[in-house]
Amino acid sequence: MERGHEKSTKIPVTIARTGEDESVSSPQLQDDYVHPQALRRQPAQRRSARRVERMLDACAELLDETGYEALSTTRIAERAGVAIGSVYQFFPDKRAITQELTRRNVEEFVRRVDRRFLTEEYRGWWEAVDAIIDVYVDMHRTVSGFKSLHFGDAVDLNLLDSDSENNTVIAGRLRGLLLKEFGLADSPELDLAVLVAVEAGDAVLKLAFRRDPDGSPEIVEAARHVIRGFLARQLKSWSP
Repeated sequence: MERGHEKSTKIPVTIARTGEDESVSSPQLQDDYVHPQALRRQPAQRRSARRVERMLDACAELLDETGYEALSTTRIAERAGVAIGSVYQFFPDKRAITQELTRRNVEEFVRRVDRRFLTEEYRGWWEAVDAIIDVYVDMHRTVSGFKSLHFGDAVDLNLLDSDSENNTVIAGRLRGLLLKEFGLADSPELDLAVLVAVEAGDAVLKLAFRRDPDGSPEIVEAARHVIRGFLARQLKSWSP
Protein backbone atom coordinates (compact mmCIF):
# COMPACT_ATOMS: atom_id res chain seq x y z
CA MET A 1 0.00 0.00 0.00
CA GLU A 2 1.31 3.43 -0.93
CA ARG A 3 2.40 5.88 1.72
CA GLY A 4 1.43 9.51 1.53
CA HIS A 5 -0.27 11.48 -1.18
CA GLU A 6 1.20 10.64 -4.59
CA LYS A 7 -0.90 12.64 -6.99
CA SER A 8 1.29 14.87 -9.15
CA THR A 9 0.92 18.60 -8.66
CA LYS A 10 1.11 21.04 -11.54
CA ILE A 11 2.93 24.17 -10.41
CA PRO A 12 2.21 27.46 -12.19
CA VAL A 13 5.27 28.88 -13.91
CA THR A 14 6.16 32.50 -14.56
CA ILE A 15 9.43 32.92 -16.44
CA ALA A 16 10.90 36.34 -17.08
CA ARG A 17 14.37 37.73 -17.66
CA THR A 18 15.38 39.59 -14.54
CA GLY A 19 16.54 43.18 -14.68
CA GLU A 20 14.29 44.05 -17.64
CA ASP A 21 11.07 45.98 -17.97
CA GLU A 22 8.35 43.83 -16.38
CA SER A 23 6.07 44.52 -19.34
CA VAL A 24 8.40 42.55 -21.61
CA SER A 25 8.86 38.98 -20.44
CA SER A 26 10.81 36.21 -22.09
CA PRO A 27 11.87 32.73 -21.02
CA GLN A 28 14.74 32.76 -18.57
CA LEU A 29 16.77 29.79 -19.74
CA GLN A 30 19.45 28.49 -17.45
CA ASP A 31 22.49 26.52 -18.53
CA ASP A 32 22.08 24.45 -15.37
CA TYR A 33 19.37 23.96 -12.83
CA VAL A 34 18.98 23.51 -9.10
CA HIS A 35 18.06 19.90 -8.41
CA PRO A 36 14.83 19.55 -6.48
CA GLN A 37 15.11 17.14 -3.57
CA ALA A 38 13.73 13.84 -4.84
CA LEU A 39 16.03 11.69 -2.72
CA ARG A 40 15.45 11.81 1.02
CA ARG A 41 19.15 11.22 1.47
CA GLN A 42 22.11 10.50 -0.75
CA PRO A 43 23.40 6.91 -0.68
CA ALA A 44 26.64 6.95 1.29
CA GLN A 45 27.97 3.55 0.20
CA ARG A 46 28.45 1.95 -3.18
CA ARG A 47 26.06 -0.85 -2.22
CA SER A 48 23.35 1.70 -1.38
CA ALA A 49 23.98 3.58 -4.63
CA ARG A 50 23.57 0.35 -6.61
CA ARG A 51 20.33 -0.34 -4.75
CA VAL A 52 18.98 3.10 -5.69
CA GLU A 53 19.95 2.49 -9.32
CA ARG A 54 18.03 -0.81 -9.25
CA MET A 55 14.98 1.07 -7.95
CA LEU A 56 15.26 3.58 -10.80
CA ASP A 57 15.71 0.79 -13.35
CA ALA A 58 12.65 -0.98 -11.97
CA CYS A 59 10.64 2.24 -12.11
CA ALA A 60 11.66 2.74 -15.76
CA GLU A 61 10.64 -0.80 -16.74
CA LEU A 62 7.28 -0.57 -14.97
CA LEU A 63 6.49 2.81 -16.51
CA ASP A 64 7.00 1.34 -19.98
CA GLU A 65 4.96 -1.76 -19.14
CA THR A 66 2.00 -0.35 -17.19
CA GLY A 67 2.20 3.45 -17.07
CA TYR A 68 2.35 5.90 -14.17
CA GLU A 69 -1.12 5.32 -12.73
CA ALA A 70 -0.41 1.63 -12.09
CA LEU A 71 3.04 2.37 -10.68
CA SER A 72 3.54 1.93 -6.93
CA THR A 73 6.43 1.85 -4.51
CA THR A 74 5.49 -1.75 -3.67
CA ARG A 75 5.79 -2.82 -7.30
CA ILE A 76 9.06 -0.95 -7.66
CA ALA A 77 10.47 -2.71 -4.58
CA GLU A 78 9.38 -6.11 -5.87
CA ARG A 79 10.85 -5.53 -9.33
CA ALA A 80 14.11 -4.16 -7.88
CA GLY A 81 14.41 -7.04 -5.43
CA VAL A 82 14.64 -4.77 -2.38
CA ALA A 83 12.59 -4.43 0.79
CA ILE A 84 9.89 -1.77 0.75
CA GLY A 85 11.66 -0.15 3.72
CA SER A 86 14.72 0.36 1.52
CA VAL A 87 12.61 2.30 -0.97
CA TYR A 88 11.29 4.59 1.77
CA GLN A 89 14.82 5.13 3.07
CA PHE A 90 15.52 7.09 -0.10
CA PHE A 91 12.17 8.12 -1.60
CA PRO A 92 8.94 9.34 0.03
CA ASP A 93 6.67 8.21 -2.81
CA LYS A 94 6.49 7.11 -6.44
CA ARG A 95 6.55 10.69 -7.71
CA ALA A 96 9.96 11.23 -6.11
CA ILE A 97 11.29 8.06 -7.77
CA THR A 98 9.92 9.20 -11.11
CA GLN A 99 11.46 12.62 -10.55
CA GLU A 100 14.86 11.08 -9.92
CA LEU A 101 14.49 8.87 -13.00
CA THR A 102 13.62 11.90 -15.14
CA ARG A 103 16.69 13.72 -13.85
CA ARG A 104 18.86 10.67 -14.62
CA ASN A 105 17.46 10.61 -18.16
CA VAL A 106 18.18 14.32 -18.64
CA GLU A 107 21.72 13.97 -17.36
CA GLU A 108 22.33 11.00 -19.67
CA PHE A 109 20.81 12.93 -22.59
CA VAL A 110 23.12 15.90 -21.97
CA ARG A 111 26.14 13.58 -21.50
CA ARG A 112 25.47 11.91 -24.84
CA VAL A 113 25.06 15.24 -26.60
CA ASP A 114 28.25 16.53 -24.96
CA ARG A 115 30.12 13.42 -26.09
CA ARG A 116 29.01 13.88 -29.69
CA PHE A 117 29.96 17.55 -29.61
CA LEU A 118 33.45 16.59 -28.38
CA THR A 119 34.05 13.83 -30.94
CA GLU A 120 32.36 15.19 -34.07
CA GLU A 121 33.00 18.21 -36.25
CA TYR A 122 29.99 20.30 -37.32
CA ARG A 123 29.89 22.86 -40.10
CA GLY A 124 27.34 24.87 -38.15
CA TRP A 125 24.63 24.81 -35.52
CA TRP A 126 22.21 23.08 -37.91
CA GLU A 127 24.34 19.91 -37.89
CA ALA A 128 24.57 20.15 -34.11
CA VAL A 129 20.77 20.28 -33.96
CA ASP A 130 20.61 17.11 -36.07
CA ALA A 131 22.99 15.42 -33.62
CA ILE A 132 20.78 16.42 -30.68
CA ILE A 133 17.73 14.96 -32.42
CA ASP A 134 19.66 11.76 -33.16
CA VAL A 135 20.46 11.37 -29.45
CA TYR A 136 16.82 11.99 -28.45
CA VAL A 137 15.53 9.42 -30.95
CA ASP A 138 18.15 6.82 -29.99
CA MET A 139 17.38 7.17 -26.27
CA HIS A 140 13.68 6.93 -27.00
CA ARG A 141 14.32 3.61 -28.71
CA THR A 142 16.85 2.12 -26.31
CA VAL A 143 16.56 3.58 -22.80
CA SER A 144 13.88 2.12 -20.52
CA GLY A 145 11.49 4.73 -19.18
CA PHE A 146 12.60 7.42 -21.61
CA LYS A 147 9.55 7.13 -23.85
CA SER A 148 7.26 7.23 -20.80
CA LEU A 149 8.82 10.40 -19.41
CA HIS A 150 8.95 12.88 -22.25
CA PHE A 151 10.65 15.97 -20.91
CA GLY A 152 7.79 18.24 -21.89
CA ASP A 153 4.95 16.37 -20.24
CA ALA A 154 6.43 13.91 -17.79
CA VAL A 155 4.26 13.15 -14.80
CA ASP A 156 4.69 16.77 -13.72
CA LEU A 157 5.69 19.72 -15.92
CA ASN A 158 8.00 20.83 -13.09
CA LEU A 159 9.73 17.55 -12.27
CA LEU A 160 13.20 18.94 -12.97
CA ASP A 161 12.92 22.35 -11.35
CA SER A 162 10.09 23.59 -9.15
CA ASP A 163 10.31 27.05 -10.78
CA SER A 164 10.66 26.10 -14.46
CA GLU A 165 8.88 23.73 -16.81
CA ASN A 166 10.89 20.71 -17.93
CA ASN A 167 11.29 21.86 -21.53
CA THR A 168 12.53 25.25 -20.30
CA VAL A 169 15.24 23.45 -18.35
CA ILE A 170 16.15 21.29 -21.37
CA ALA A 171 16.20 24.34 -23.65
CA GLY A 172 18.54 26.08 -21.22
CA ARG A 173 20.96 23.18 -21.27
CA LEU A 174 20.93 23.00 -25.08
CA ARG A 175 21.22 26.77 -25.39
CA GLY A 176 24.34 26.58 -23.23
CA LEU A 177 25.85 23.96 -25.54
CA LEU A 178 25.12 26.06 -28.63
CA LEU A 179 26.54 29.22 -27.05
CA LYS A 180 29.69 27.38 -26.02
CA GLU A 181 30.27 25.61 -29.33
CA PHE A 182 29.18 28.22 -31.88
CA GLY A 183 29.56 31.56 -30.14
CA LEU A 184 26.03 32.76 -30.75
CA ALA A 185 25.27 36.09 -29.09
CA ASP A 186 23.36 35.59 -25.86
CA SER A 187 20.03 37.40 -25.96
CA PRO A 188 16.35 37.12 -25.03
CA GLU A 189 15.68 36.37 -28.70
CA LEU A 190 18.00 33.35 -28.59
CA ASP A 191 16.32 32.16 -25.39
CA LEU A 192 12.92 32.32 -27.05
CA ALA A 193 14.10 30.73 -30.29
CA VAL A 194 15.66 27.73 -28.52
CA LEU A 195 12.65 27.25 -26.22
CA VAL A 196 10.16 27.32 -29.11
CA ALA A 197 12.36 24.93 -31.12
CA VAL A 198 12.50 22.49 -28.18
CA GLU A 199 8.73 22.65 -27.63
CA ALA A 200 7.97 22.20 -31.33
CA GLY A 201 10.51 19.41 -31.78
CA ASP A 202 9.28 17.61 -28.66
CA ALA A 203 5.69 17.68 -29.95
CA VAL A 204 6.54 16.41 -33.43
CA LEU A 205 8.87 13.69 -32.13
CA LYS A 206 6.14 12.45 -29.77
CA LEU A 207 3.91 12.12 -32.82
CA ALA A 208 6.64 10.09 -34.55
CA PHE A 209 6.67 7.57 -31.69
CA ARG A 210 2.90 7.44 -31.39
CA ARG A 211 2.72 6.40 -35.05
CA ASP A 212 5.57 3.93 -34.84
CA PRO A 213 7.15 2.41 -31.68
CA ASP A 214 10.57 2.90 -33.28
CA GLY A 215 9.76 6.42 -34.46
CA SER A 216 8.32 7.08 -37.89
CA PRO A 217 11.34 8.03 -40.07
CA GLU A 218 9.22 10.43 -42.11
CA ILE A 219 7.99 12.28 -39.03
CA VAL A 220 11.44 12.34 -37.42
CA GLU A 221 12.72 13.94 -40.62
CA ALA A 222 9.83 16.40 -40.51
CA ALA A 223 10.87 17.32 -36.95
CA ARG A 224 14.36 18.14 -38.23
CA HIS A 225 12.90 20.44 -40.87
CA VAL A 226 10.60 22.13 -38.36
CA ILE A 227 13.40 22.83 -35.89
CA ARG A 228 16.05 23.80 -38.41
CA GLY A 229 13.66 25.94 -40.41
CA PHE A 230 12.45 27.85 -37.38
CA LEU A 231 15.93 28.43 -35.97
CA ALA A 232 17.25 29.44 -39.40
CA ARG A 233 14.64 32.19 -39.58
CA GLN A 234 15.45 33.36 -36.05
CA LEU A 235 19.24 33.14 -36.40
CA LYS A 236 19.62 34.52 -39.92
CA SER A 237 23.31 35.32 -39.65
CA TRP A 238 24.04 31.73 -38.59
CA SER A 239 21.87 29.93 -41.12
CA PRO A 240 23.22 27.24 -43.47
